Amino acid sequence: MTAAPVRFNPFTDEFRADPYPGYAALRAQAPVHRTMGMWVLTGHAEVRAVLRDRSFGVDVIPLALRRQADRLGITGTERIDRLGLKSLVFTENPDHARLRALVNRVFTASAAARLRPRITAIAERLAADAGRDGEFELMTAFAGELPVLALCDWLGLPAHLHPLVGGWTHDIRFLLEPGLMTAADFARVRTVADTFTAELRAVIDRRRADPGDDLISLLLASRTGTGDRLTDEELATIGIMCFVAGVETTKSLIGNAVLALTAHPAAQDRLRADPALIGAAVAETLRYDSPLQHTKRVARRDTPLGDRLLRAGDQVLLCLGAANRDPAAFPEPDTFDPARPPAAHLAFGHGLHGCLGAPLAELQARIALERLLRLPGRLVRAGEPEWQDHSFIVRGPRRLPLAVETT
Repeated sequence: MTAAPVRFNPFTDEFRADPYPGYAALRAQAPVHRTMGMWVLTGHAEVRAVLRDRSFGVDVIPLALRRQADRLGITGTERIDRLGLKSLVFTENPDHARLRALVNRVFTASAAARLRPRITAIAERLAADAGRDGEFELMTAFAGELPVLALCDWLGLPAHLHPLVGGWTHDIRFLLEPGLMTAADFARVRTVADTFTAELRAVIDRRRADPGDDLISLLLASRTGTGDRLTDEELATIGIMCFVAGVETTKSLIGNAVLALTAHPAAQDRLRADPALIGAAVAETLRYDSPLQHTKRVARRDTPLGDRLLRAGDQVLLCLGAANRDPAAFPEPDTFDPARPPAAHLAFGHGLHGCLGAPLAELQARIALERLLRLPGRLVRAGEPEWQDHSFIVRGPRRLPLAVETT
């Protein structure tokens, strides 16, 4: 008897709670699958091949934004258009190579490592406040605050902006999923983007007159061998995209890591006894429960993939979370094993557009676990997790009630 075709529907509550059985079924039946007007890829080899193939373009999101705005009759979206078209995430060469040459001088693993004392101080304060009563809600009290405050500190933003940028970031990240945006969403995001840009331009002006060791000062000083530098608009766009790309995903990484450790108490006890293993546990979380589940590409030319032919103009949804559970790439992929040998997970993408902020995200997650695992007892769930439902590309808890269990 022929098995019924597997349906891919990432919008259901069941999928949000646990997408991995669906991924496995789809991968077994058709790792290159045509549905919802696009190709859906779930195999590690196929996803990695497209990520590294420069004939697949990354400007699918800016183009979709423009089409959605046109469908809704939205005008005056120039700032939104520029955020997409000028962002490092969505540019192609030669623009991408130029921007990379300037920002790569600043976004390095060693630069992220120098932030450890400052991020640790933030984590210490948040954990002390959250763990004072023995029970706390991780996502609002800790995981959601840490990446916002860490980025505010690194960019040297004034204190009055710290309570605001989290909400601004939440609004602007809707641009990453344009098909879900309404006319009201466009109006709100346009206002927020204008406000955020104006505030960053003011910070840029101050840092030009009085530079420091913050990210904006370092980017202002960055030059290529030919003397090329970033414009103020490019600097503001980089600043905004640091938050858009780095807050929700890092928040979810911390949440997914703690959730996995509450489900695997023996692994948690091992990390509490040997904190040197925490870095490996973060890497395993990235593979086991990837914060960024999907990313998109568009075929620039006809391209064979497996036994399918992708035509020029076809959209491709790359299921990073599915690829990271592919048994062809990872033995026992559904097992959370912090002692797993290092492997080539795709949680940060791969190739030309691999995540520039990966070292910073991993550092924040390591510091978060180091501090949380020093609380005076084992972390246990004080209620069922509630999964976020504002995005289908990001996976992480919206709420994760915790208790500190002492014996």
